[in-house]
Amino acid sequence: MEHLEKLSFDFFKLFSRLEYSLKAASFNTGDGNANANWSKFAQSIDTQFLGNEDKELKKAYNYVLENPPKKQIIEKGLIKWLTIEPTHKCQTDLVLLYVRRVRNNLFHGGKFNGNWFAPQRSEELLSNSITILENVRKINDKVKQAFDFKI
Repeated sequence: MEHLEKLSFDFFKLFSRLEYSLKAASFNTGDGNANANWSKFAQSIDTQFLGNEDKELKKAYNYVLENPPKKQIIEKGLIKWLTIEPTHKCQTDLVLLYVRRVRNNLFHGGKFNGNWFAPQRSEELLSNSITILENVRKINDKVKQAFDFKI
């Protein structure tokens, strides 16, 4: 389980840095709350992302689409998991919505309550999500610059 602990930390760290980079690179929701606009970003990189021939990225992309993270809901007081495809604007948006669902499930306690639920599946989703995030962060020059900026 130690490997899964490190993997989840690496995922959170990468996700957080990328989310900051999106906001700094003008992929945000405008004045007010500082929220990243993942859909706008996804639409802007869709052609480059889908055209990327990197074998590890294609494997990660296919895994996430074929084994999407489930959405946690409460029904009649019980926690349930549903396979629901979110509304999306393009294929890259769908993949990044699934990566965000991985983050939400992990962060909001859907995958961990002191013990990992479905550790093998969690590991696969985290690993493949990291591969996807590592690749998308390099596509847009402004996002890459914000991500690589050191104070």
